[in-house]
Amino acid sequence: MAPIHAHTVLVVAAILFVLGLAGVLTRKNILFMLLSVEIMLNSAGLAFVAAGARWQQPDGQIMYLFILAMAAAEVSVALALVVQIHHQRKSLDIDQLKELKD
Repeated sequence: MAPIHAHTVLVVAAILFVLGLAGVLTRKNILFMLLSVEIMLNSAGLAFVAAGARWQQPDGQIMYLFILAMAAAEVSVALALVVQIHHQRKSLDIDQLKELKD
């Protein structure tokens, strides 16, 4: 089986990042926005691992572990906020939550 080049993996990571960014910008549901942020974080981790493999250094994998830890913390806090918002407002639509700014 032929090895996968770092350039190919970086292109896949860029495509995933753009898809995640599009999801954050276009979705109105908070849960879908959180999923899109997770896709963006995973694409960044994929890019780190590909770069580390390209230069044969473990730094990319170490950075990916930090990204996973940060994503886990972000998900736990964000889901707690989502549950609290849903409990108070009975909706996860971002347009209905804009009145919270006032």
